[in-house]
Amino acid sequence: MRATEVRGSSRKTLDRPQRPLSRLFSIAFRCLLLPSVALCRPHAAGASDAGAYTELSISGIDSLDPAWAYDGASEEIILNIYETLFAFDKSSVVKLAPRLAAKVPSRRNGLISKDGRTYVIPLRRGVTFQDGSPMTPEDVRYSIMRFMLLDRAGGASAVLLQPLLGYDSTRDEDGKLKPSAWRDAARAVQAGRDRIILHLPKPFAPLRSILASWAPVTPRRWAAKNGDWDGSEKTLAKFNNVEKRGTWLFDHANGTGPFRLERWDRQAMEVVLERNDRYWRKAARLSRVVVRGVNEFETRKLMLEAGDADSIYATWQAFNQVKALAGVRVIEDVPMIEINPMVLFTYHVQAAGNPFIGSGRLDGDGVPPDLFVDTDVRKGFAYAFDYAGFIRDVSRGHGTPANGCIPKGLLGYEPRAPLYPFDLGRARRHLRRALGGALWDRGFRFTMLYLAGNDERGIVCRMLARNLASINPRFRIDVRPAEWPAFLDASVSGRLPAYPDAWQADYPDPHNFAYPLMHSKGYYPKSQGFRDAEADKIIEQAMSESEPARRKKLYARLIAIEHADVPHLLIEYPSNYRTQRTWVRGWVSNPVFPESPYGAYYYPMWKAAS
Repeated sequence: MRATEVRGSSRKTLDRPQRPLSRLFSIAFRCLLLPSVALCRPHAAGASDAGAYTELSISGIDSLDPAWAYDGASEEIILNIYETLFAFDKSSVVKLAPRLAAKVPSRRNGLISKDGRTYVIPLRRGVTFQDGSPMTPEDVRYSIMRFMLLDRAGGASAVLLQPLLGYDSTRDEDGKLKPSAWRDAARAVQAGRDRIILHLPKPFAPLRSILASWAPVTPRRWAAKNGDWDGSEKTLAKFNNVEKRGTWLFDHANGTGPFRLERWDRQAMEVVLERNDRYWRKAARLSRVVVRGVNEFETRKLMLEAGDADSIYATWQAFNQVKALAGVRVIEDVPMIEINPMVLFTYHVQAAGNPFIGSGRLDGDGVPPDLFVDTDVRKGFAYAFDYAGFIRDVSRGHGTPANGCIPKGLLGYEPRAPLYPFDLGRARRHLRRALGGALWDRGFRFTMLYLAGNDERGIVCRMLARNLASINPRFRIDVRPAEWPAFLDASVSGRLPAYPDAWQADYPDPHNFAYPLMHSKGYYPKSQGFRDAEADKIIEQAMSESEPARRKKLYARLIAIEHADVPHLLIEYPSNYRTQRTWVRGWVSNPVFPESPYGAYYYPMWKAAS
């Protein structure tokens, strides 16, 4: 999924010495300067309310709708309110535990057919939604169908459309709803008296892992009563590819999970959850969770130090500062399955009313919409970035250079695959050839957006801009921060010529990186306009291949195509750490859980007495 995490603060700011003020005066003075700090006390008091937990993130969420959201910040909240059929067992990315399902199906227990195309999933009895209504097999069926069939542009629906229906989109090449989509889904997902039966067009090994993260269950009658999709074929067209705020579930929630939504303040970038006392398991130990977006690292650090936050987002640049704080625990080198950061190129920018491409022409004050169609432009940019310098100076050496769309820890990762080195001479040669020499003579100017508060991605933009300007002063990139919803809208709509981003695993399988990064119908290529017929074929073959050795060979060919095509710059496979107060207990690391290691599944957590 699209990772919203922020991985950096300005090194210049972080390395400055502390002013010679008393600690108490320093805290009080900074509280006056930082209005986003709601409560700022010189003594740690967070543990005094053992039932309340505050997490400081970097951004607000995009949506509460499980069928719309496709970013880590939103998914973290959703998976604390709603539940899926299975869950990964503690920190494992292989072993599954039943959640709303009573059993995890397998060939061994007879719940997966011998041909791998039928899954029988018994459902847990006695589960109620947060409004008190009982969960039924029809609710589970409705939720899976809704997740697939709402299918908003740039959303997550393809992760289930592929295995269950055999195609990636419910719409044809002209953007019209396929007449068979509802009927295909209805045949694929059937409800029994106490179970769900899934019928696949062909075997798809990662399906159970997908169902451990996606299609959380929501009540059909509640949704329909409030004007959302009622589950029928007749009303589907109204909700297929619906606008973000066009569903009731955008800002309302009713799940079976351990926490329920108290409020979502979009302006304050704050979500407040309260304990669900109707939960089918033992009630959570935390009674209240606040997740707040705070852009400034100094503010987050101050609140952590004062005890007004229990955990915060902090980066390797900030490591020495947070590690030195009294009452703070740092959990180092938490495993990740992620590519972060990377830079995406848009081949066919949407030009109408687009402020990010300047004049929209190759005249020195803009860029043409098809600038990055030219391979020499992309390769020039690729050689102009200092990958090793970024990992050394920004990530403080805690990362591995990214050399392909399959990250470390997954089948298909190839440590010997070639990298683009930082080489301004080669960059200059490619850019001189670009557009028949016109790019070099006329220059360009466009805007790169990055997520506000994500200073590491801001550094990526500035490093690239500085290096390109050193080659030719006519090469100008304006770097600007943007809040998450604005950044997301601009990138998904194809209005950004180039932009930094990250991808975190939806489920632990190489297909979940190969497809969204390299398939023409994948998450990024769709908005980029990138298409390579051979890459598509390889990805589709690898998806259906059960023999690991053959899959690995296919992915090796894909990475060779990726290196030649350069649809993006992959910078780092990161290693991160978690920062929390010492009174926090029960946090479990799982690299597939959204926003890991900064976010959390709060059910097993509690706070020890101070």
